[in-house]
Amino acid sequence: MMEFSFDIKYTKQGSDLAMKVETGYLYFLKDEFYTMIDDETVMSNKGRGHSRPTYFVIRDGNILWFIPLSKQVKKYQAILKDKKARNMSLDYILIRKISGNNSVILIQNAFPTLEKYIDKIYTRNGKPIVVASTLQKEILIKFEVAKRLSLLA
Repeated sequence: MMEFSFDIKYTKQGSDLAMKVETGYLYFLKDEFYTMIDDETVMSNKGRGHSRPTYFVIRDGNILWFIPLSKQVKKYQAILKDKKARNMSLDYILIRKISGNNSVILIQNAFPTLEKYIDKIYTRNGKPIVVASTLQKEILIKFEVAKRLSLLA
């Protein structure tokens, strides 16, 4: 089983915080990433003055896995209802609270990429948003199962 790190370290460089990317935090990817991959199956930046989508990151050695988050709870509730009616697995779409808001965690859509494509960490009032440790563990367990079953990119 993989061992994951839950630490994040910051160093002051001028007025910016330099980040070390770690499991359990939320990040945004650069537009350059979406241009490079040109893949309709990967959620892309929606623009409108906001960096979106947000990704939960898992560091697996030198590989960074990005799990997209969505605010479209009703859409995914309908998808989960349909999957349940057809006796399909519900394990890889989670609807949980992150930082007080309902979010859809799309483990089934996880993909690997490089640290150089990270734009920034998701912050609120200047502080990084960290996913609760119990939810991190749930995501990591389901991610590990999906990876072992070759359900990911």
